[in-house]
Amino acid sequence: MRESSSKGNPAALLGQLASILLDKEAQIRLVLTALIAGGHVLLEDLPGLGKTTLALGLARSLDLPFARLQMTADILPGDILGSNFYDPAQRSFVFRAGPIFHSLLLVDEINRAPPRAQSALMEAMAEGQVSLEGACYPLPHPFFVIATQNPEEFDGVFPLPENQLDRFLLSLSLGYPSREAEMRLLCGEAVAPEQVEPQADANVLLEWQAAARSVFLSPEIRGLLLDLAEHSRRDPALRFGISPRALLALQAAARASAFLAGREFVTPDDLRAVTVAVLAHRLRWRDPGDSQGQLQTLLRRCWGFGV
Repeated sequence: MRESSSKGNPAALLGQLASILLDKEAQIRLVLTALIAGGHVLLEDLPGLGKTTLALGLARSLDLPFARLQMTADILPGDILGSNFYDPAQRSFVFRAGPIFHSLLLVDEINRAPPRAQSALMEAMAEGQVSLEGACYPLPHPFFVIATQNPEEFDGVFPLPENQLDRFLLSLSLGYPSREAEMRLLCGEAVAPEQVEPQADANVLLEWQAAARSVFLSPEIRGLLLDLAEHSRRDPALRFGISPRALLALQAAARASAFLAGREFVTPDDLRAVTVAVLAHRLRWRDPGDSQGQLQTLLRRCWGFGV
């Protein structure tokens, strides 16, 4: 893989984030995969497991403008997007940008916001722009959303509809750390996000994204993707199969995974690395009791290997 810039190394970035969030290299790699693929991430987890720490560390490591948006039951779209206000000095209305106008936005507890506020994010995440009162405002480039979601059994949550879930390239859980990692945490070995130095910047990140889009995808790998889509659409256990947009998301994530591995071509290992995170939140099973097990069965039946 060619070097994207004299400054910036994805491996160094991964290592630095692993020193901030201990024992979570696989999850950090998936978050970086989404970032390099140009997508967004949904973290479905309990409070206190390091989601905010990871977002802060990522923003600091990439020197990106960062904002944290705490979602509540009474939040309004204007609290997210911004609004027009009358400026007496200019004798006209002026747009005041909301927190969404940052390169890295942490949307904390997204499912505590009512549907109207949740939907305010959809255009921004899909098109990189905000439309407000007849005007269109472009968002920073790059633009990356990390949203956290409380478990559905928590009180006061509004489940995300399917079309909003589809805006997230990947969905994953950090989970509890190992005993060894928690011991290191108690001993103060984890690095605080504000203590790290930037490993790259927005320009380098854009170069990485462009390089990932050029990673070679063979006809055989594309055939595996098409096989999976066809199998999912015939599977009676699914309410509906994989959409073309989900298939494009899987292709983009596989390319970004190969880029992070230092390869110029996608292999089945890249599909193993990203498929569950790309598809698990998009598929709806008629019996949702064991969705992960049913997805693994679908993959083994289609590809001959699980992930």
